Formats: sequence, C-alpha cells, structure tokens
Amino acid sequence: MVCCLIQAEIPGDSLLMVPKLFKTTAPDDCDACGCAAGNGSSGFESLLNPQFVGLKYFAQHYKAKENLFVNDLTQDQYFNTLQLWAKIPVTEKLGVYASLPFHFHEKQTLQGNVRISGLGDASLLGIYRLLKSGDNMHQLNGGAGIKIPIGKFNEKGLSGVNPGFQLGTGSWDYLLVLNYTFRKDKTAILLNTDYTVKTENRKHYRFGSQWNYSATGFYQISGNGNIIFSGKAGMQGEVYGGNRQFGEILPDTSGSALYGKIGFEAAFKKISLGSEMMLPVYSGLAGGNLEAKSRFSLFLNIGI
Repeated sequence: MVCCLIQAEIPGDSLLMVPKLFKTTAPDDCDACGCAAGNGSSGFESLLNPQFVGLKYFAQHYKAKENLFVNDLTQDQYFNTLQLWAKIPVTEKLGVYASLPFHFHEKQTLQGNVRISGLGDASLLGIYRLLKSGDNMHQLNGGAGIKIPIGKFNEKGLSGVNPGFQLGTGSWDYLLVLNYTFRKDKTAILLNTDYTVKTENRKHYRFGSQWNYSATGFYQISGNGNIIFSGKAGMQGEVYGGNRQFGEILPDTSGSALYGKIGFEAAFKKISLGSEMMLPVYSGLAGGNLEAKSRFSLFLNIGI
C-alpha cells in the first residue's frame, strides 16, 4: 500500500555518476484492509535507498456516508500509521524487506467517535534485481512475499460504510511487486506495480484483492558531497476487488482511486528524510459512500 527509503552511500552532485542511486526497493506497507481506507500503498519506490532501517508516519483522511437518511458524505475517518521498516541486503541482487506497523485510527459515527489502536499486519518480502543495463540507466526489480496477520480483526468494524476500519485483515495475504527505474543525469523515472492477494480469515471474511500502480519523476535540485536534495511528483492508482463473506460478494465494497502526489527526499551521510503529499484526482470507493480526501507521509531512515 502510500512512498521513502535510504541509501547507504550518498551520491555526489551528478546522479549519473552513482550506480547505486535509484535502486527501487520495498513497499510502503500501511495496510489495514478493505476498500481503500487504511490500505494506502505509496508504491515500491525511492530515490535514496539501497539498505536501511527507518521509521515512517503515514496519515490518510476519508469522508464517509454513515447516515442512510443523508446524501452528503459527512463523517470523517482518519487512518494513522507509525511504521518500523527495513531492507537488508542478502546478496548483490537480492534484498529482504520487512515492516511492522502500529495503527491509531479514528472515525465519526452517529453514536460518537470510535477509536482503535494497536499493531497491524507485518510484511516480509524478497526483492530481486531482474535486469540492470551496463550504463546503469535501466533497472528492473521483482519481488514476492507475505503479510502476516498480527493485527486484530474485529467483526464489529464491518458494520460501517468502510469495513477497512481495522487493525488487520485477519488473513495470510500474498504480495507480488514489479518496478522499473530509468535514470539519466539528475532525472529519474520510477514505474511501480504491486498486487496483493487476500485470503479468507477465520471469521469467513475475505477482503478484496488489491492492485496498486504508480509513476513518479525525480529531479535532483541540489547536491554537494554528502548532501543531496531531490523533488518528486507523480500519480498513483489503486483498484480494489469486492469483499466476500461466506463466499458471497458484498455490495459496495469494491472501488478505485487515483491520486496526484508531490514531495521531496533529502539525505546527509547515512541519514535520509522525506515527505509526500497526495490528493485525489478521482475517488470511486464503496459505491460512492466513501471519498478519499488526502494522504501525508514523513519518514526518517538510517543506512546500514
């Protein structure tokens, strides 16, 4: 699901001079469940990376129609995640990505505000470099992994417009990712796609599988010795399948959304800092009963 990573060695003032720059790595795994809300993936991308441990904050805002007698989307829903993540190299071509999120969510209802907090589902993936051109301008990475159901799944959370108001899916889910990087001089383009296959949990509930895709452009604004600063902008889309309960597809649980995004990444020696703002271009979630409003992320990573 929503950005992003660190680089162990910071480049000089020319991106083309540094072969390690623009290696794409691991996902932004702020996963709750269901149709969009809480499931924001910012893609599998970064400008500064290749191995790191870090901490990331990810916030999402939605409007929901909780009152059946009112046509307006009046109820605010806020999804907040603090995520511990890392990418550890195994070989020159293979890396292992792991993340553990802590969620603290809040939504408005007719009965008052509802809050939940706790650990979310952990993720573990292997990322393998499939292709790299001799001039380092092109690189293709692929990966696969699992999402481990650590987060609590509560059946009471299914009663609202957004059944994704959860700490976890309650199911073992499977992840596939593919990303491509093109870089030249001070410019780079990252194309990313990932797919999450969600399975049925013990309560016989299955959240819809999810496809994410994104295109992001980077430009190095400044760079001198151990310091580099780059801006980024792009688009990101998400498509959600319908949820199922006891094998039956539930109405108004599928949907899609498209976001525009802008942000920056900066690094000094082994410390990397970045932020990203996302606003919806299109929001078609939960049969029109849920609307994406905004997303914001901030990360701090340390190279290893």
